[in-house]
Order: sequence, then structure tokens, then C-alpha cells
Amino acid sequence: MAGGYRKILLMAPFLALVGCQATPTRMPEAEPAPAAACHWPVNEGAVPLARVVEVLESRDFLVRDTDTSLGLVSAERAERTLYHNAVDPQPRFGGFLFGGSGGHVSSGVGLGIGFGGGGAASEEATRIERVSVVVGSESVRVSRDVQLYDWRGQLRQSRTASDADFCHELRDAIEAGETSP
Repeated sequence: MAGGYRKILLMAPFLALVGCQATPTRMPEAEPAPAAACHWPVNEGAVPLARVVEVLESRDFLVRDTDTSLGLVSAERAERTLYHNAVDPQPRFGGFLFGGSGGHVSSGVGLGIGFGGGGAASEEATRIERVSVVVGSESVRVSRDVQLYDWRGQLRQSRTASDADFCHELRDAIEAGETSP
């Protein structure tokens, strides 16, 4: 009987934690919220998806996906850039002993200073910008995010970038039928 109590006592901490996982109280939301300029009504007739594709491609975006039933165009562009928030390599001080040759032995100390970390290679990064445009019968919605990956491929920054300037330029180009930035 004592063995049964021991098992219960050993399991008690685990049983106390059962059901402690909390569920979220709200759905995830983009922060900051997209600018009001990223949602506009369609004034005269429908906006053709082909025009959205042309405008995005003229701005060096690569169209990754389209879904005509949803009115969705997803595109991205990538560029090499510098990651200015990279940890700067610290100067390294060091020294070593060296000896002679030819049967003569001598010694000395050499001191030097160096900067390791691969130099500029440690600051290289890839900036990936993704855009989704949803064209409905009554309105157009644009969402945009930007991610920065360092030279090792590790995500360093991620943010929503649905700002008014980008959305105004995109809207003007779509509505004017322009294909040049």
C-alpha cells in the first residue's frame, strides 16, 4: 500500500500542471495596424488582377501566387543589404612567442591588434518584402511585411510595413494603369 502512495506523491506535481495551458484571449493582429490608405473602395468597375500583377512586377516584385476566385495576388522581392544592427566584432589583443632556427634559439613577444568576425561579411543581410493584394468587387486591400535575414540565414527583424506612402503609390499606379515606378 505504501508503494501506491509513493506513486501518487511522485505524480502529484505533474497532475497539478495538467490543464494549465492557457488559450489566447484574442486572435493575432498585425502591429502596427495597416494604414487606412491600404484599403480603398473600387470606384468604377472592377480592378483587373492582371493590372495588379503588372504594377507589382514593374516594381521588381516576383509574383508567387494568384487566386482569381479570391482576387488575391501575392508577391515578394528580395535584395542584399547591410544589417547595421549586427554585433560589432570586438578588437582582439593577442601575442605569441616565437623562436629562432639554425641551432640558435631566441625568443620574443609579438603583440598585435585585430578585428575578427569576418569583416563586412558579418553585416551582409537579405531583405525580403512580401505584398498581398486582395481585389474584391467593392474594395482593394493591401498588406505588406518586411523581414531581414542575416548572412547566416537567421531572422533578425520582422515587421508589418503596410504604410500609407507605399499604399498610395500602389493605388495610384493600379488606378492609372501605369507599369513604371
